[in-house]
Amino acid sequence: MKYNFFFFLLFFTGFYAAAQDVVSGTVMNAADDKPIERVHIVNLNQVKGAVSDEDGKFELPAKVNDTLYFTYLGFKSIKVRVTNDWMKYGNVKVKMTELGIALEEVVVSSVTLTGYLEIDARNIPIYENQRYSISGLNTGYEAGTSSPSAVSKVLGSLFNPADLVNNIFGKRPQQMRKLRQMKQDDEIRNLLRNKFDRETLMALLQINKVEIDEILGRCNYSRDFMRTANDLQILDAISGCYEEYKVLQRN
Repeated sequence: MKYNFFFFLLFFTGFYAAAQDVVSGTVMNAADDKPIERVHIVNLNQVKGAVSDEDGKFELPAKVNDTLYFTYLGFKSIKVRVTNDWMKYGNVKVKMTELGIALEEVVVSSVTLTGYLEIDARNIPIYENQRYSISGLNTGYEAGTSSPSAVSKVLGSLFNPADLVNNIFGKRPQQMRKLRQMKQDDEIRNLLRNKFDRETLMALLQINKVEIDEILGRCNYSRDFMRTANDLQILDAISGCYEEYKVLQRN
């Protein structure tokens, strides 16, 4: 009896250890082999995130054949596959290449105030995007216009099962299920909060930037929102749209 219990305990311990596999590594600049701090690493398969420390070192839950996505401002994002050798021998050096970015001239137009309220009110730019709420759904929708057809456009985009939203969501259920995991991982949320390029979202969800804009457009988010929102806001918008899509499909 004791022998059986010991065998069971040994098996359970081994199983738990395998389930808790982590990979470790060091992120370096390919130009001079110096460590890079604050690099964001995302396991695209398990939807887990980590950040490299001041020595470029990181640890992240992963299994063999998982894909890790490395991203850092000013450097080219890369994907690295977890191999048996990596799991066996431990720390791996991952080298990232700097991007040559030419800054374009930015022109800032000032608004000159005259002191006359009626004149100044006409000169100050005003966003006219309208948002509508639908009873039973806990989020609003940006219709981008206050025309009489705006509300019907909102409803039509949600209840039409043959549109692009259905094509994207319906054909990628496995990828879209990652949305909830992405929202729950603090490292991924912190990464997306400071990004505006949609790269990490595209890598995780396996969709391109055009499809992201199309989803938001069909869910009636305005062009202003799509242009100015950070990646975390985009994640929350897509997630909300997907949750409502699932509710409508069940009905």
